[in-house]
Amino acid sequence: MTAPPRPAWARAAALFCALTVVFLVWRDLAVPSVRDVEVWLGFEVHGRAARLTAPIHWAILALGAWAFWTQRPWIWSAAAAYAFYVALSHLVWSETSPRGRGWPIGLAQAAAFSLPGLLLLRLGRRARAARA
Repeated sequence: MTAPPRPAWARAAALFCALTVVFLVWRDLAVPSVRDVEVWLGFEVHGRAARLTAPIHWAILALGAWAFWTQRPWIWSAAAAYAFYVALSHLVWSETSPRGRGWPIGLAQAAAFSLPGLLLLRLGRRARAARA
């Protein structure tokens, strides 16, 4: 039995995740000004904690690339959840970080990052319907 053809959206999402991993690894290893800062749920961690937790971001996106490429049925919901997590993190970061610009900008960023989450949920429903 052959696998169904990979939808263009799944290929695009896999490529986006893979390229993001490459960018993040390069940035976290080569750019001193950002290598010592990571953001988790909108809160910054610095120094050794940032360097130790950066690979978690890499792993999340690498897992996403693999799951989109291999068409795992759970990836659409998981990716949507991650997009909403990123949206919430931007809202929190905008309010808690000295470099943030306050909750109005954070709210605008959260709204912008929620749009891919909504799109992923919709594409996930479409993918489930195609499998059925």
